[in-house]
Amino acid sequence: MKLSKIALFVITTFTATPLLAADLLETYRAALSQDPTIASARASQQAGKEKLTQGRSTLLPSINLSANVMQNQMSISGLPVAFPTTNYQTSSGTVSLSQPLFRQQNWESYSESEIQVAISDAQYNQAQHDLILRVAQSYFDVLIAQDTVELAGAQKQAIAEQLNQAKRNFEVGTATITDTYEAQARFDLTGYQEITAASNLEVKNRALQQITNAVPGELRKLGSELKLEDPQPADVEKWVADALQHNIQISIAQAAEEISDKEMTRTMGGHLPTLDLVANYTKNLSNPTIVSGGAPINSTSDTTIASVGLQFNMPLFQGGVTQSKYREAEAGREKAKQDLENARRTVAVQTRQAYLGVVSGIAQVKALRQALKSSESLLESSKLGQSVGVKTNLDVLNAQQQLYSTRRDLYQAEYNYLLSRLHLKDAVGTLGEEDLSAVNITLH
Repeated sequence: MKLSKIALFVITTFTATPLLAADLLETYRAALSQDPTIASARASQQAGKEKLTQGRSTLLPSINLSANVMQNQMSISGLPVAFPTTNYQTSSGTVSLSQPLFRQQNWESYSESEIQVAISDAQYNQAQHDLILRVAQSYFDVLIAQDTVELAGAQKQAIAEQLNQAKRNFEVGTATITDTYEAQARFDLTGYQEITAASNLEVKNRALQQITNAVPGELRKLGSELKLEDPQPADVEKWVADALQHNIQISIAQAAEEISDKEMTRTMGGHLPTLDLVANYTKNLSNPTIVSGGAPINSTSDTTIASVGLQFNMPLFQGGVTQSKYREAEAGREKAKQDLENARRTVAVQTRQAYLGVVSGIAQVKALRQALKSSESLLESSKLGQSVGVKTNLDVLNAQQQLYSTRRDLYQAEYNYLLSRLHLKDAVGTLGEEDLSAVNITLH
């Protein structure tokens, strides 16, 4: 349905966001740069990549510099000879280096960080899949809402013609007042439905605007003859097997289970000894005042100490914290195992649902196309029958209602079929922009 010039003027005048006049693919590309959910996922992916640097840092040397300056005061009492109070200043600086040589926990942490980076990448890929599905769903929601408004208007106009005809027939005495009441009641109900449809269209427009940050304008719609294609291969079990191998959610759950295994190994490393290479370089400077023969003497000392060696540490008992962390990691591993099993079962169900959605969607569209032809024939015959007196005004009204309901159901079935195709590709982990392009070709 094309928006009127007045509607476009109202939208562009009273909204601060730009007007989106695009097809499905352009809408998706706009969402890529404007949707806050995908922007959040992108930032989360960037943050996840830093886990690798943080894990690697535990294997590399650490170097520290420390320095201090102290003002000292010393006095000695109780000696046979009085010793004056001495004020002096000391300063020191130390550079220390520590290089881990054997730390089992550090190696496991680094290994975990590699998996965490892979998880962050997979989560961003899933966010991209979700964006495709959200854009397609919201786009088609707007289209079906537009269709509903258009159909309600057309139905209202058709009923208005029946109402006027019923009034004319009543005035000339060829029909009863009942025909007028029936048409008037149906006309009033359609007016309510038209208002409801317009309100729902506004809601769907705002939902799409939330993703694209632009008010939907004239969106491309499905063509008159949508080509229906069966899933290839036409075997639901092969699709399920493929999904169990490549689904992103399963991959994330598998990675989480692998991390839980490494976490158990890392906590067991709390019982193992550690060995580090350590080196220190310290420089001390002292400037005390010493009294000799009644005369003060300034004495400056400069001390340098350099050392290098190995530092061995063997944990013997730490209050039971290591054993507790191991039990915690063991429970975490069981949780990850069950989460993986749940992900596999969920994906299997979702894949079957998507496959059946495509197959049954094809059957529904074909059935509704035939039903639409039958409804059109019914309406024509009802009008003809009314003109010769074998059909009533109510028969025509019912035929009109059936025609518009069938047409709306057909539109909805076509949109659901296209969405099921996208959900099926998502289930097997292959959903991408090219799939959206294939759907976009059907729009005109």
